[in-house]
Amino acid sequence: MDVLGNLEVRWVQGFNNGTFRFVDKKTTCYTCGNFIVFLNMETKSRKTLQSPGSGIGAFTASGHRRCLAFSDLKLNPSIFVYNYPELEQVCKLKGTTKLGYTALALCDTGPYLVCASSMPDHTISLWNWESSVLLCSHPLLGEDVTALVFNPMNWCQIGAVNLRSLTIWNVERCDNYHLMKPSAVDLPAADGAVIECEANLSCMLSRKLTHLGPQMPISAIAGLSGDRADDFVPLKQIKPKLCPSAICWSTSSDLYVGSKEGFLLCVDPDTLLVSVLYKPQTELNPTDDSKTSLQEGSFQSLVIQDCNVFAAGMEGILRNIQIKGNKLEVVQTWALNEAASSICCPPDGETLLIVSNTGCVYRLKPLLNDNIVKVLDVLCGDFVAVAPLYTDRSICLSVRETGDVQLWALDDGLCMGSISLQIHVTSVACCPIAQYVVVGTASGDVLFVEMTTKQKPRLVHRVHLYHVPVDHLVFDQGGNFLITGASDSRMFVLDARPSKGFEIIGWIEAPGAIVNLSTQYYTESKQVKVLVLCSKTEREINEGNVLLLLTLFVQQLTDSSGCVDVYGCLCKDALHSCLYEIPHALCSCVLAINKIFGYCQQRKVLQSFRIPESGVKPSNAQEAVHLILEKEAGGHLQSPAFLQLSPHQSWLATVGRDGLLRICEISTMDRYVQLQCHSCWQGGVGSVCFTPDSQTLITSGLRDGSLVCSRLRLKLSGAGKTNAATQYAQSVADSFESVVSSENTILSKMTDWDPQTQSLTRCSSFLTREGKTSHEAEQEENYFVSPASSTWLDGKLDAVLQEETQQYAETKKNLRKNIKVLRDTIKAMMQENENLSDMEKLGHQEFNLDVEEQQRMQLEGKQEVTRVRKEIEMENLAKCYQREILKKECWDSMQVKGKAIKAFHSENEVKNYPMKERTEKELEELQRIETMRQIEQENSQLQEMILNTISGDKEQEEAEDSKTESPALTGSLSALYGGVSPHLYSQFNLHIREQKINQITLLKDVIYKVKSTFNKEFEAVYKQKEQEIYRLREKNKRISEIMSELDLSETLWEPSLTDNECPERALTVTDSEIKVEKYLTPEQKEKEEQLREEDKQQRLAAKSDNMRDQALSVMMGGVLELRKEDVLRMEVPQPEFMSKPEVQWTEEERKSFKEFEKKAKELSEEKEKYRKTLETEMKKLLTSIKEATQMFDEKLTKLFERKVKSEMVIYQEELKIANLVHSIQTEEEILSREKQMSLKLEKARIVKNEIGEELKKHKETVDEFREEYDNTVTEDKLLDKGFRKEFFDVPGHIIDQLYKLYKRRPRVQRIKTQTENNQFKEGALLGTAPSDGLSLMMKAMEELDAPENMPEGLDPFVWERFCLARRAKVESEQKVKLKALTLAEMQAFLQRRTDEDEKAQLEIKNLIDELNSICEEKMRFRLDSMVQIVLQQGQVEVEAGDFIADFTNALLIHRKVTEDLNSTIRALGDQKIASMVECKDFRKGIIQQEWDHRRMRMQLEDLSNKARDIQTLRITQEIQDYLNETSNDNRVSKQLTTLETTLDLQKTTHQKKVEACKKQIKHLDRQGVQMQEKSAALDLKVADMEITVAERRNIYEAVAMGDNQETEAEKNYQDIILRKKLLNIAGAQSEEILTLQAEVEKLRMKNFPSLSQLNYN
Repeated sequence: MDVLGNLEVRWVQGFNNGTFRFVDKKTTCYTCGNFIVFLNMETKSRKTLQSPGSGIGAFTASGHRRCLAFSDLKLNPSIFVYNYPELEQVCKLKGTTKLGYTALALCDTGPYLVCASSMPDHTISLWNWESSVLLCSHPLLGEDVTALVFNPMNWCQIGAVNLRSLTIWNVERCDNYHLMKPSAVDLPAADGAVIECEANLSCMLSRKLTHLGPQMPISAIAGLSGDRADDFVPLKQIKPKLCPSAICWSTSSDLYVGSKEGFLLCVDPDTLLVSVLYKPQTELNPTDDSKTSLQEGSFQSLVIQDCNVFAAGMEGILRNIQIKGNKLEVVQTWALNEAASSICCPPDGETLLIVSNTGCVYRLKPLLNDNIVKVLDVLCGDFVAVAPLYTDRSICLSVRETGDVQLWALDDGLCMGSISLQIHVTSVACCPIAQYVVVGTASGDVLFVEMTTKQKPRLVHRVHLYHVPVDHLVFDQGGNFLITGASDSRMFVLDARPSKGFEIIGWIEAPGAIVNLSTQYYTESKQVKVLVLCSKTEREINEGNVLLLLTLFVQQLTDSSGCVDVYGCLCKDALHSCLYEIPHALCSCVLAINKIFGYCQQRKVLQSFRIPESGVKPSNAQEAVHLILEKEAGGHLQSPAFLQLSPHQSWLATVGRDGLLRICEISTMDRYVQLQCHSCWQGGVGSVCFTPDSQTLITSGLRDGSLVCSRLRLKLSGAGKTNAATQYAQSVADSFESVVSSENTILSKMTDWDPQTQSLTRCSSFLTREGKTSHEAEQEENYFVSPASSTWLDGKLDAVLQEETQQYAETKKNLRKNIKVLRDTIKAMMQENENLSDMEKLGHQEFNLDVEEQQRMQLEGKQEVTRVRKEIEMENLAKCYQREILKKECWDSMQVKGKAIKAFHSENEVKNYPMKERTEKELEELQRIETMRQIEQENSQLQEMILNTISGDKEQEEAEDSKTESPALTGSLSALYGGVSPHLYSQFNLHIREQKINQITLLKDVIYKVKSTFNKEFEAVYKQKEQEIYRLREKNKRISEIMSELDLSETLWEPSLTDNECPERALTVTDSEIKVEKYLTPEQKEKEEQLREEDKQQRLAAKSDNMRDQALSVMMGGVLELRKEDVLRMEVPQPEFMSKPEVQWTEEERKSFKEFEKKAKELSEEKEKYRKTLETEMKKLLTSIKEATQMFDEKLTKLFERKVKSEMVIYQEELKIANLVHSIQTEEEILSREKQMSLKLEKARIVKNEIGEELKKHKETVDEFREEYDNTVTEDKLLDKGFRKEFFDVPGHIIDQLYKLYKRRPRVQRIKTQTENNQFKEGALLGTAPSDGLSLMMKAMEELDAPENMPEGLDPFVWERFCLARRAKVESEQKVKLKALTLAEMQAFLQRRTDEDEKAQLEIKNLIDELNSICEEKMRFRLDSMVQIVLQQGQVEVEAGDFIADFTNALLIHRKVTEDLNSTIRALGDQKIASMVECKDFRKGIIQQEWDHRRMRMQLEDLSNKARDIQTLRITQEIQDYLNETSNDNRVSKQLTTLETTLDLQKTTHQKKVEACKKQIKHLDRQGVQMQEKSAALDLKVADMEITVAERRNIYEAVAMGDNQETEAEKNYQDIILRKKLLNIAGAQSEEILTLQAEVEKLRMKNFPSLSQLNYN
């Protein structure tokens, strides 16, 4: 293949949504796969730069420096810096990064580059790329940096952004030593609020301790130490912060930060203060403009241009924002069609470049108020495949995963047209005989896109073939068939001609999942051979080891309709097939003439196989043939690889995951040419294709979103092969010319594909089922697929099923009818069987006609029952195990089981204390502590005896008093309730942690004793209740006997123990609790039957004949003696003669009757007496039961009170334990804090030592440089002093002129330091380097060195010597200035290090002070312990709060002081009450007299008013008549007469008025009729007049058309004159009105005072 030459890149297209950067005023660059593309924004010309490494990682460029930098993708990557437009590599920076870089940035004012690496090192580094020197580096905080930006006003400030934080890095230098210092910016919370940090508690400690102890930070409470304690924040206090999305530096060195939440922040890099410039509104007002209002995602990118901030975001709007102070204003907006991802600005600042998320690039010139113009539209996304357009050899096309089909010009790579299919695409192929492309989708559809109009491709056809993605599409070289393949092993053959409507010919079943397809067309025999690579394994379908070679006959398949069966499958007679096996699995293969080329992924080799001559056999007799490997060549380093054969069948192209494109001849596969088209780190090459002339190749990246067009440059020796490839392409084009023309004509006339119309056509075959019955539809619904998801093959199957259904419809109908008759017969037999007797009745299984099915179902039922039984048994076993565990833990381990006692006559219930048995370890610990306390107490007593030298009764009494501590001081009343423990510590002596722990153990023992004491009393009461219940049952038994004798039927009260009183009942299950039938095994059933038989035999044996017992039972009721209880049942036997009438009785019978009456009377009296005795006994029993139960309830009440007191005592002891535990925890917190402070102090000292060593080293460096500077200054002064000596031979008047010229300097741009601000303009001098400043000065000196400036009379030789001396002086001065600047910078650096040293020393001092204060607080806390005191309610004088009383300011005093004070207060109170009673009585008399006086005055006033009214009363005629009239009836009758006369008069008047109104109405009606008649006549006249008027108007308009304009003008003129006169009149009148108003105001001011003046005065 060496004769072919090499491969060169023609053009590159694509965009992976990366970064655009300007590399000069007019050129921008961006990454595209393994290349960097340079685009001239004016000429639209392109240049490409291929990465020298493997791929392109981070990328940046600088328009001011005309350079770009990028990193490669590999282990231990490098950074390459190139200049522009030469595109020469300036340097290669090799750092210590292991995996890759995440961000790069170039400085516009100096040769500096900053880079941030990713894991695992996470380092930020600063380089001088001109000298390839690493200046400094600093570790990051473990997160990837997404963006780095230099401050254009000060390159020593760098902004670094990651997903959650913002950091400003300050670069400090001391001569050649550089240092980076991070300053983390504390961003606000997600709502814009400032997050408050935890205050330092070192200054919050006070000398007064609370009952909670000293206040410690949360980290100390959590028990943390070290770095975890410094970074610990409680979960509740963690607030989400703003996430920065874009940053930019302002001209005033402020940093603007845009967040994802829609906030715009301003950060001062010196003070790190953050101010919120804009906060998005949660709810938009209706008046707000959506373009000017900023919301979430509005600050995706920021850039500053001429003090204006431009922002763009996800809503697709570019905004021009002006910021004045803390105010923000949106000045102008531009709407984009899509979301923007980034903005970039050229060095001149006249143009903005906006990049969208979809790959479109827009240009805007805001200074000219220009509109947004789209300059680039390459779209984003990964390419699926690329293919040439055979009918137009100047175009190729590509398809993306998102469904974007694009046409590219092969000459310059411009996009000719595109169409978005809005679907997930998996494959593509171009037709060789018509200008259309076929696209396969993930949903199994095949789409046909027409390309006759390049600018507007159209979707003309769509067919659904698979339920899985369409993985393979291929045309044969003759354009006869389109063959599709997928993972379901079916291949469909379609007619490729548009004139046939893309007809589906049929389908073929492959022996496995299809991995690859390749075709070969034989023109002479008109045969198409298809090579299918199949995989028989279900797990891995990317490789195949079986090859299927099919031979399709074009004439037979295109013209004959009988080549397929009813299911659409191609018949075996219509094709030939042969199956081959290969030794190793292949991932790709191509079919050549009598050869097969494949790539083995496992061995990474390229293989070739020769097809045997007898390879074509009938498909029914085929067997797998083993192919023999013919040739093998080395392949790609990374697999899998894919093969592509050139159209003229001579060259073979391979691409792989390593990104290499290789081309070789099929005869010599081991010799090839190659090109690195794509990066292996981004998936390598996805697809490759040859153009029809076989000399241009297009590759698409797998995941880099790029297309690379490369051309094969041939040597002179390969010109013959080039001509052969060109001639072959031309011959193919000539042979297809007529076919292409006719097919394109038909293709262009095809209409656009309409989804609705096509879906209706697809569903038409399913509408024929509507006429069927519901039963038939239900029977057949399983055979049909939903039309929405049905494929072409599903439609074929549905059509076959419908045809069979129609063919056998009558047979099915007869079968259903016979089955229905048989069903009815069996139902009748079953109903008849139900009416038969049990002996004659048959079982239901006897009516089952399918015995085998019945047995099968019974077997399945038994298996299901067995399975369910096993599951239930396992579940029961688990529950039994759980029961045993619970019983062991909660019942068996309890020394005292928990139970209760309930009262007889109330709901009062008392529970005992459930108590576990103490373990041996607890008892041993208790014994150890008690023994230790005994030793301590004995020791303290001996010490007291030794120290007490004075003996006496007083001292003994005091000692006895001290020994017996009062309950108030012990803190509980446990000693009164059985909790006596002589080993307890005094509350005032608990200072050590061990003592507190021992005290907790002793207090737990006290609680145990109190509970044990109460449980003993509880058990006594419990036994008493059991006895009471037993006695009550005995009494109830006697009462029931009495009630039976008295024939009473009342229900007796039978108390019993409840479940709470007998908790052991919960452990046993009674039969009454089981609601379901118990399952018995056959063995249990047999045993149950035996027990039942034994019981029956025992009962029969017990009923044996016993004559004596039966006689006794019949004669005397089963007893031999008469009992007293039988008196009520005794009766006197009635004589037999009483059945006869009394008249027939004899004397003896009459005597016997009298005796009978006497005995009956005596018996009745005895019965009555006995009844009363029984009733009295029953009442006594009932009374005794009630009294006994009431007495027990009273005793239970006392036990309840005892329980309450015991609970109080237990709570007192538990409160002491809680206080002790809190004290121990607080002490541990103090120790944790002390440990943390010690660690911080140790770290601070280490840092202080390091700073001290660095400071010492920097001081030495500064001193050395200062000496050097002093020497330079001395040398410069010597030059000035030696000027006259050097020119001693020059006359004096000339030497003065020369000295003035010696001091003269040209005016040039002075050298600026890094701290001085400069304007961000290209014309300004941006931080000129020292060498540049000296060169500018030397250039300016050339003007002063000109001969024109030479003084008259000076020798030219002297002038030249003078110029050289002056240049030396200038160089010396420049050197002094540079060294002075460097020295100032070094001194500033040294001062900052000194400040850091002092700060570290101050921090150490503060830590030591805080550590000492913590130690003091610890000792205070140990000594100032909390004491629990028990006081009665009346002894607490502090007011109670809502929940817990605050005793902070309370004082504990002796009780006697309060009692004396109360007695004094009581005596004084009695005296005050007596005085108040006396005053009250005296005041009562005064009030009574005042009330009498007021009552008498009111009576006097009332009488006076009555007298005055009588005197002033006026006597009218009515009053006189009323007074004179004696009879009231006469007066009333007169009034009635007068009223009746008035009423009659009013009725008459009303009647007259009604008649007059009626007459007037009739008159008006007549007038209305007359007016209607006149109106009708006038209407007729009006119609005639309107016609006449219309005619005259037309005549008038026709005549007066010429005079109309003059009339209108005259009329307008008159109107103007009239308006002017009216305006003049109005003005004069307004002036008169103002004059009159002024006069009126003057007159009013003369007559009346002004209110305003009054108010003013």
